[in-house]
Amino acid sequence: MRKLFVLAMVALSAVAAGNACAADNAPQTITYQVSAINEITVSGNPGALIVVTAVPGAQPTAVTDATTTYAITTNIATKKITGAINTAMPANTSLKVTLVAPTGGTSSGQVTLTASAQDLVTGITTLAESGLGISYNFSATLAAGVVASAQKTMTLTVADGV
Repeated sequence: MRKLFVLAMVALSAVAAGNACAADNAPQTITYQVSAINEITVSGNPGALIVVTAVPGAQPTAVTDATTTYAITTNIATKKITGAINTAMPANTSLKVTLVAPTGGTSSGQVTLTASAQDLVTGITTLAESGLGISYNFSATLAAGVVASAQKTMTLTVADGV
């Protein structure tokens, strides 16, 4: 009987030890992902672009503002930056923009803004850069006459491209 009791105790100890070992580890499955990141921001608004002078015998003198910058972060190759204004410019006026290209990208130079998206920078690959210059140029012909102060909203977009 005593041997049976000892065997029973050994068996119970083995089961208890087995349960204790099972509690020594607990596997977990960890799911992870990196989503597409395409972020762009601007440093603020440019100053007012006011045409106020002309050289005698010539069209009014265009005005420029290069006080703002942009920052871009993307983890996807083959991107571009497009720009569009919310509505068309008044007749006989023109609003142009130039973006400095980030490393590896190509600036389209001075581009006339319209209500349709225009390519401003192409050939963007994965990068994170800030302090990239934006330059605006506003011009009007004599035929524009006097144009009251107004505002346009330009939207920069990181889009699929080359």
